Order: sequence, then C-alpha cells, then structure tokens
Amino acid sequence: MKIPTSLKHKPVIVSENYEQVDGRYAETSDAKGLSLGLAQWNDRGKVDISAKVWRYTGEKWSRQSEELPLHRVLDLAILVTRSMLYFREEAYRNKNLYDPENPVIDRVGLQGDAMTVAVCTDNDRINEDIKLFSQALSEDDELNGERLRMLSRILKDMGY
Repeated sequence: MKIPTSLKHKPVIVSENYEQVDGRYAETSDAKGLSLGLAQWNDRGKVDISAKVWRYTGEKWSRQSEELPLHRVLDLAILVTRSMLYFREEAYRNKNLYDPENPVIDRVGLQGDAMTVAVCTDNDRINEDIKLFSQALSEDDELNGERLRMLSRILKDMGY
C-alpha cells in the first residue's frame, strides 16, 4: 500500500511493505508502512526528521499516535541506520542524492521476506525534501552519533 505524501508528515525514506514483516502481526498488520521524513511540526528555518508508522483503518489513514512494540522500534532502527549509511556513503554519487530510475536503497531480510528501504519517489517535492533531509541528518550527526555509539556498545555487550 502506498504511503500518502499529501499529509503534513513528508516521507523521504519509506518501507511500504511493512505489514509483511511486522513481527507476530506479519500479514495481518494495520501498520502498512514505515517512513522517515520531514516532521509535521517543523517551523520556518527549523527542520526535524520524524519516524512514522503508517496505520490504515480499512477506510482511511489513521492520525492516531501509537506505542511501538519493541520489534517495530528495532525495524525503525534498521531503517534509520541503513538510511544514514546511504546518505554517508552513497547519496552524494547522484545529482539529486538518489537515482530516480532505481530508488531502492536496500532490501533487508526479515522473517522470510524483506523490508524494502527506498527513496519515496511518490513525494512530488522529493528533490527538495531529500536535500533538507540530508542536511538535517548532517546537522544532527553528533546527537545521533552519540546514540548510535551507545547502541553499538550495548549490542556488543549483548553479544551482537
């Protein structure tokens, strides 16, 4: 199911097949996609990135806030870190920070299927939004880096 691009949250990186890999809810989930994008609460001159789980009621997209089960938090962490790696090592190779002919960044194997990580080419302002997204990632590098180093240390302590 396609994630809407006309709402206040502006998706930049998406996983639109999330219901196929949504933990114990796989194949029956109302969580149809994950996205990282420009936050709906952005003020002039300030750009924040938000993560969103897109829920569909069967009739309309839900505005409801959601507590995230642990596996969804981890799936978002995979989406975040793979996106960060993309912007650090690959995006600069393309004029618009992505290849419109091949917007898929990666397919991450989970639960016998794969979570697709891709640039959201359905966003009609993607060329502008992806630059803002990249800039915000860069500006928050120290903040996010601290958390990634902590996560790395904890994962190593856990044997991963």
